[in-house]
Amino acid sequence: MSAPLVTILDDEAEIRQMLSDALQEAGFRTQSFARAREFEAALKRITPDVCLVDLSLPDTDGLALVHRLALERGATVIIISGRAQVQDRVTGLELGADDYITKPFDPTEVVARIRARLRNGRAPGQTGETACFNGWTAHFNRYVLEDDTGEETPFSHAEGEVLRLFLQSPKRLISRAYMQETLGGAAGESFDRAMDVRISRLRTKLREDPKNPRLIKTIYGAGYIFLGDVSWE
Repeated sequence: MSAPLVTILDDEAEIRQMLSDALQEAGFRTQSFARAREFEAALKRITPDVCLVDLSLPDTDGLALVHRLALERGATVIIISGRAQVQDRVTGLELGADDYITKPFDPTEVVARIRARLRNGRAPGQTGETACFNGWTAHFNRYVLEDDTGEETPFSHAEGEVLRLFLQSPKRLISRAYMQETLGGAAGESFDRAMDVRISRLRTKLREDPKNPRLIKTIYGAGYIFLGDVSWE
């Protein structure tokens, strides 16, 4: 089995070299790019396990690229950026990044973050029947949500399908098109309405504030993102 492939997209040669050296020493394969167009061209022939992406790119908007990677390719994306504002971090995560590392950084931290993301691989069908997140436990074998006091709330199979989809891809944008493709059903207004109902019911059962939900966020015009920290048993 070949070593995981990490791509590095950053216009600073020193950073690309520093990351490549650290990752190769840790046993990863790497490919580096200075321009987004070179990186996106390479994606036609390679499938990286993790993409490191700088936001300040000379030939494209880094956030838009992160969004495309997460939405169209389902890629694992870690942002590396000099933008340290909280809003930048929130925006990056909401657009689909799996992690956000601010410059300057220690390359050993980047290696550790990558290893953590790979350990927490989220391929559908490889998860168990129990998921823990933010004080909740979802028991898919019994179709119940359990809070941290032990109180249980049942959920339907249809609601469970949506919840499992979110829990298998935390902190990653899930588009309506992907939901339709994954969950089945005819695309259109009726499917969208059904999803709205299921998500509304899940928010209620998770005791979310409908005006400001903490876990299931709507990204208008794009889809949804689940912002909880998830572990499977």
